[in-house]
Amino acid sequence: MSLRTLFFLLICAAIATFVGVNWTEMNRPTDLSLIFTHVTAPLGLVLVGLMVLLFVVFVGVMAYTQGTVLMETRRHAKELSAQRELADKAEASRFTDLRQHLDQEVARLTEAVERQKQDTLSRIDRAEMGLRERPVDAEIGRLTQAVENHNRDLHARVDRLEMGLREGLADYKPALPSMRPAVTHQPAEEGPADPAAGMPPI
Repeated sequence: MSLRTLFFLLICAAIATFVGVNWTEMNRPTDLSLIFTHVTAPLGLVLVGLMVLLFVVFVGVMAYTQGTVLMETRRHAKELSAQRELADKAEASRFTDLRQHLDQEVARLTEAVERQKQDTLSRIDRAEMGLRERPVDAEIGRLTQAVENHNRDLHARVDRLEMGLREGLADYKPALPSMRPAVTHQPAEEGPADPAAGMPPI
């Protein structure tokens, strides 16, 4: 219960107490003027009736206001719910579009990878076919022939080098050694030996 309602109930209780205490005076008849005519009625009860009527009108206005507020609140709640549903649908649509885009990108990448794979496999097949057309024995024979040709060329160069050396040695004439006259030993004549004959000259 709100403070405003409690205050309103206290006022109503005070008015009811005042009417109960002065009920005799409230029921005393009085001449009342209604502008066009005159009537005799208890003034207190007339005022109490007017107050009750005012209270009923006030309660009706309050009830109408509360009902209007409740209806507006419910209408706003429905609008908010509808807006929330629209936002959820838009979000779901965005997620769906994003998923479709991602699926398309994944499909495109998968296709590119598959195409690259097929290209690689075709290259491998062409390489295998090339190797089959040129077997290993033929390659070995070709290399052996190249080595033999290289050896023959090397032997020919060595032979030419040896022939050049031989021709150079054939044209070469070595210098003759100097010939000294041979000393003939003559027999010594019999006679007295000259002691100075065997000495070398000074």
